[in-house]
Amino acid sequence: MSDLLAITAPRIFDAFDWHENAALLIEFGHVVGIVARSDIPKHSETVHLGGGFLAPGFVDLQVNGGGGVLFNNDPSLPAIRAICAAHAQFGTTALLPTLITDNVGVNLAAMQAGREAAQIGVPGFLGLHLEGPHLSTARKGTHDPSLIRAMDETDLSRLLALRNDLPNLLVTVAPETVTREQISALSGAGIVVSLGHSDAGYEVSAAAFDAGASMATHLFNAMSQLGSREPGVVGATLAKSEVHAGLIADGIHVHPAAIQIALRAKTGPGRLFLVTDAMSQTGTDITTLQLNGRTITRSNGALRLADGTLAGADLDMIEAVRFLVDRIDVPLADALRMASLYPAEALGVQSEFGHLRPGAVASFVHLTGQHEVASTWIAGQSVFSAC
Repeated sequence: MSDLLAITAPRIFDAFDWHENAALLIEFGHVVGIVARSDIPKHSETVHLGGGFLAPGFVDLQVNGGGGVLFNNDPSLPAIRAICAAHAQFGTTALLPTLITDNVGVNLAAMQAGREAAQIGVPGFLGLHLEGPHLSTARKGTHDPSLIRAMDETDLSRLLALRNDLPNLLVTVAPETVTREQISALSGAGIVVSLGHSDAGYEVSAAAFDAGASMATHLFNAMSQLGSREPGVVGATLAKSEVHAGLIADGIHVHPAAIQIALRAKTGPGRLFLVTDAMSQTGTDITTLQLNGRTITRSNGALRLADGTLAGADLDMIEAVRFLVDRIDVPLADALRMASLYPAEALGVQSEFGHLRPGAVASFVHLTGQHEVASTWIAGQSVFSAC
């Protein structure tokens, strides 16, 4: 059997260009190139995917759970496996399991699970996202205020040590609870620092970006808003052209008009990218879940605490893509980039993820003409088929 695999489809989107009646060539789990069907090497193994098109696999930088598992409730290697498998059904081929603010014991367990997942190469595992506990209680959202605290030197040392054991590490912090020096130390060690759950003003937020923070977590949600005399975290994020920002595109977390405004503001090099902020419900029909002893209810496309506070999102990545295309009139190519290339760029992994050009990991999604997931492939291997 040949080591060279050719995947054919009517159309292939490589994140930059469309290719008609072409084949994606894969060898040892990486993209070799895209060629016309007439140029497929004779010695290759060929798989024909009829109808629809291929696109780069989705990259999700904020995934709290899936498949009935919430990472906070089960910070383990099996949980990471289950979360990655659940999201593969919806086209996600690389993700960051995300830990919401919790106690030190849960944090340490999650860190160890991440190390184990990295060591054995769990399909779809890209690293960890630690969202808290160094946040603002004024913008806590669903985070337990009793567990929110400032970063100390022990926290900093743990994060710096963890970075050595993971392919990628993203931390969400509020600049009120970390110092500029701590942000510089984190970013200098290759940790991506994102501002979120923050009530900071523009000057403090801009200073944090200048210190090395490079991203904003779920733009508009749980952060100080854009005002005429105080632009807040939102204003600093939109004003700093190099800053990337995650977005929950479900029509509930952010008004369509606000999404359109943000899209006009973030034209590069920093971009707006999609996140699901999904909880354990993804890929299941469960209607209630638990977080830090509190009940979250799933209803009418949203997840809420008893007081109505949004608690993550009832969203998957292909649904977010469809929302942008159908409700915001975002061109399909741009929506696909927001789900693949742009998050990869935000995390700094665009050499291997988020596109299908030579050298990239051969992770892709086969979508129907109605933008439904027909199959998902990770590193040249089929991991989900709707048939």
